Amino acid sequence: MGTSHEDGAAPAIGAAPIHRFYSSASWIEGTAEDQLGIVAAMAGVSQVAAFPDLHPGKYGPVGSAILAERIYPQLIGNDIGCGMSLFALDLPHRKLRLDKAAQKLRALEGAWSGNAAARLKAEDLPAGLHTQALGTIGGGNHFCELQMVETLAAGAAGPNKGELVLLVHSGSRSLGMAVFGTVLDGFSGLEADAASGRAYLEAHDQAVRWAALNRALIAERAAETLRCDFRLVCDAPHNLVEARPDGLLHRKGAAKADLPLVPLAGSRDAVSYLLKPAGDKPEALSSLAHGAGRKYDRRSMTGRAGVTRSDRQALTRTSFGGLVICEDRQLLIDEAPNAYKDPAQVVKDLAAAGLAEAVATLKPLLTFKKAEAEQREMARQDKRQRLKERRAAR
Repeated sequence: MGTSHEDGAAPAIGAAPIHRFYSSASWIEGTAEDQLGIVAAMAGVSQVAAFPDLHPGKYGPVGSAILAERIYPQLIGNDIGCGMSLFALDLPHRKLRLDKAAQKLRALEGAWSGNAAARLKAEDLPAGLHTQALGTIGGGNHFCELQMVETLAAGAAGPNKGELVLLVHSGSRSLGMAVFGTVLDGFSGLEADAASGRAYLEAHDQAVRWAALNRALIAERAAETLRCDFRLVCDAPHNLVEARPDGLLHRKGAAKADLPLVPLAGSRDAVSYLLKPAGDKPEALSSLAHGAGRKYDRRSMTGRAGVTRSDRQALTRTSFGGLVICEDRQLLIDEAPNAYKDPAQVVKDLAAAGLAEAVATLKPLLTFKKAEAEQREMARQDKRQRLKERRAAR
């Protein structure tokens, strides 16, 4: 249900102020509000910003930014550097055949066969850093979506109206899981200048760069299958920590807004948006909503969508006439459009708060989602690799 909490109100005496950038029209779960209060009361937290895509997360509220004196790895989670990148394609819309494009994009299901060592070195990353996962999307809410620029504000920078674009949502995959796995005892926070804090930040920064490269490689693979060139429009990570003069800024499902343009993803049956951040409200912590945000968690989606065979078949098509490629039936249900909030309301709240304005709407045409089974196999492979490395170190 919606909320109408006073902006900037603290949840408890001594806790940090919480600045809420959503209206009573936004769907905000009470559990997410509870998590905001818990985070605001954590040691060293000085400020919290919450956005209209706010929803409960495993270790804290997704759709929030937190300024603190200490590093809290759980506020970033295991998908360090996860974000969204928008790429413009030079493929004319009139030449697009959705059914053929769908078959071509199935190539993203397999592993990338490029020169991982060379690409990693170019980003100043170790040549063997989790190469088995590089260039892959992952499971959950990650995707590669072919879209068309449906509307464009007059004089706006970015792709042209009618142009085809790729929106890629992915992160650091098994690398982020490995980094997070080393600090599970750090829930009370890490000092940035202590050995543990420095080690985490070094590994974290590598994962952020790895994730950005991963999104670029996914777009490269997609463009290659579609036989077209591509160019980066914008890249906005939303799971990371950054050092600032006033503290350590944690973004948990909150997009970096100190950028010219920021994508905001809808569901696969709703338009996405390209936003121009305003950047003049320090209490927003240079952050924005990163998407529509979940309305229902994955466990509760069974029974809400895909109940019958015809219902499940309907989930592979959209009201826009678009197609959804997803070989995992449960994932198709977990990520059904009605699991998400209305992105138009999210954008409306951001605009009303003076945080951003929409400069373009992006209509979904073809959504590719990785099979969940592959994600589990990747985790098993990573576990086996870590066990092998531990034995070798003995």
